[in-house]
Amino acid sequence: GKEVVIANAIIAILTIGGQQLFSFFTFSCPCHVGQNLIYGLAFLGVPALILLLVGYALNNQTWRLVTGKRSPLEGQTTPNQLLQCKLVCFVLCSITGRALVAPVTWLAVTLINGSYYVCAVSEYVPVHYYEANPNITASEHRRILAAFPCSQLVPPELTRARDEVILLLRYQSQVAGWLLIAVVVITVFLSYCLASCFSPLSFLHFRYWSSYVHNEQELFDEATDQHSRLYAMQHVKKFFGFVPGSENVKEIRIPSLREWQAISGLAFLKRVDAEHYDYSLLHDWALKESVNGKYLKTDEDP
Repeated sequence: GKEVVIANAIIAILTIGGQQLFSFFTFSCPCHVGQNLIYGLAFLGVPALILLLVGYALNNQTWRLVTGKRSPLEGQTTPNQLLQCKLVCFVLCSITGRALVAPVTWLAVTLINGSYYVCAVSEYVPVHYYEANPNITASEHRRILAAFPCSQLVPPELTRARDEVILLLRYQSQVAGWLLIAVVVITVFLSYCLASCFSPLSFLHFRYWSSYVHNEQELFDEATDQHSRLYAMQHVKKFFGFVPGSENVKEIRIPSLREWQAISGLAFLKRVDAEHYDYSLLHDWALKESVNGKYLKTDEDP
């Protein structure tokens, strides 16, 4: 849908901006044998991995899949295991597709930029790509090549050779970046085509279903907010003796020290019975304690 496309575009733009800032302020190739590869791959892969995990964590479907359980009503019928597996696979593919937007953007932008790739593989460039002294050992060749990303460490007589090697590596990196973008675009396009071909719904029916699911979720969120507010208001009213926001409050309740201690502190979700939970300490107190205590009269016109 349009909202998904807009969200993915925003994520991609933010990732590109973050990558540029990240490269400008933090990236500095060590230009040392054995360290360039680790440093370059770390800057190339670790942020992408973090963005992938964040993409999974910020997707509500991930937590629906993790916390979802079969409905008790399903126990009355024989479950279709094949259908369940297909549904789980479909949801996983959908979640992964959304989560891959940021890491793929990061990898594509960094490869097109070329700095990380140049740093990582400079010492592995074949010797014949620059004017090498045949009397220099292989380890010395690698040391010289490892210093190529840092222009200030390269001797003047190797400046031209350095420029040729850097151009070669940037070419390889940028080609890899554009190939990655092409593969992703083709994969996404073919995925949508296959999904449409195997969908049991027509085009207009699918649009209606998408609109229904979206509207249902919005209405459910609104009802959840209002229901939880009204439910919590009953417990707050029992504790303080008045409804928050009331204009004419004639009396207020003075909670005791024991009651303050009962609702203070840390608490997990508490199971009351097979069907219900206590959501907080105040909730637990309101369900257990009777309405009593000290009340204080208030003036209607203070």
